[in-house]
Amino acid sequence: MPYVEQRGNKFRVKWWAGEYLDNGKKKYESESGFDDYDTAYDYGLDREYEVRHDKHVPKGRGDILMKDYTLPIWLEAQDLRPGSIKRYKSMIKCHVDKQWGRRRVGDITTPEYDAWKKALNQRVARGELVKTYVDDILMIFGMIMGDAVVRYKYRTESPVPQATPRRGKYVKKARKKKRPLAMGPVYQLAVNAYTVWGYTGWVYIWDAAFQAQRPGEMYGLQKCYGSPAWPECEPDPELRAESLERYTKMPATRVQYQHQWVDGKPTLTSPKYDSYRTLVRAPFLQEMHVALAASHASPWTFPAMNGGPLLSACFNRDYWCPIRDGSPERDARQDFLRPAIPAVQEFSATEEPIYRLRHWMKECLEEDGHSETAIETRMGHEIAGVRGLYGNLTIKMEQDIVEAQQERWDSFHRAAGGLWMPPFPTPLPVDQVDA
Repeated sequence: MPYVEQRGNKFRVKWWAGEYLDNGKKKYESESGFDDYDTAYDYGLDREYEVRHDKHVPKGRGDILMKDYTLPIWLEAQDLRPGSIKRYKSMIKCHVDKQWGRRRVGDITTPEYDAWKKALNQRVARGELVKTYVDDILMIFGMIMGDAVVRYKYRTESPVPQATPRRGKYVKKARKKKRPLAMGPVYQLAVNAYTVWGYTGWVYIWDAAFQAQRPGEMYGLQKCYGSPAWPECEPDPELRAESLERYTKMPATRVQYQHQWVDGKPTLTSPKYDSYRTLVRAPFLQEMHVALAASHASPWTFPAMNGGPLLSACFNRDYWCPIRDGSPERDARQDFLRPAIPAVQEFSATEEPIYRLRHWMKECLEEDGHSETAIETRMGHEIAGVRGLYGNLTIKMEQDIVEAQQERWDSFHRAAGGLWMPPFPTPLPVDQVDA
């Protein structure tokens, strides 16, 4: 039971905190400043209730500053991929710690959180921040404060209020409208890429469109993980034996890595969501890859213009923007002579990212009538539930994808007639090609 004593005109209450000192005696906590005996006694009863129900936060534990909790304790304990760690750290430094860093974890109140949330949303309305970015900031802050309650016992409850059931008229979430995309604009992107980046750019666009890899996976694609080098060079004996039986007659790309910055260093990491997969290539794309692999000595399938890894290049500025938006002619007084590049209106008008090509490939796969298993496996997605458990990508499914993609390519050329195609690059001597 709590013990109340009068100190001057005020009352103080003491209660057992549920812990023991090193000498074996009970550890007590106290609170002063109550105007009457009953109020102090009730306060003590509430604290003892928290102790009995494992909801008690020892006095002083919530005094830790947010800046000493968010990164050194909370983020360090998270099991996340390098890209997520980098993103979380940036948001915490730029927004969470900037707002709350010098506040004690236990002192942050719900009204203060609501005011901060309102200020962030006002910045969205002014165009200073993107709504999805603000949503991520608030999500991270909610997780930080939730762990402060449940895991670290810095607080008794989170200042982030629980979501309440929706009230009022349903408002559909606005999504960016996708316009239908034909083969012609993709071809023009590839032509522009050839002007900017040579034959590597030409193959890069067609590979992005028909293989639907994520950008990081394309940055990290090495020649040894593509036909004809793969699967003979596969280091995993079991996967090599299985792949040799399946992909000897079906050229393919093995998605084994993505290239990312980890702690300031370029690092090969596992694909997003551990989506290791094998992507069969249509004959036209395999022909391009063979010519490209023989034309340079880099271990990367798509080396940057300087021969190094594409991850180290400023891809959007120096590659994608001139490919998508066009570029005026460059004369010999500039870096190098380059003819004018026309804009691809289907992409430049709405400033589409190169990721649009990955979406287009999914649309094409659905148009061609492939199964959900074939489509989602190729995209690197996991199908949830029983459908994913029972589904399996068969050889026939992969053969159908190859045939449909080759037919799409051939039909486009037949319909367009006389399309310009770049010459194959001059192959390097065999002893100079690092395969």
